[in-house]
Amino acid sequence: MFWPMLAIALGFLGLVVLGVLAVRVFLEAERLGRQVSESARRINRAAADLERATVGAAQAAERI
Repeated sequence: MFWPMLAIALGFLGLVVLGVLAVRVFLEAERLGRQVSESARRINRAAADLERATVGAAQAAERI
């Protein structure tokens, strides 16, 4: 009777460990998603700044 109860307890413990790890993976994936969206926003802002600078430089070059 001891071994079956030990097997059930270890199985339950294994499920608890897998559940904790799943929650940690979910939270890290969510954090990574926020970082990716923030990086995309910064890249888009930098691209817009570069495009404005390019237009300004082209207009300045036409005046020369």
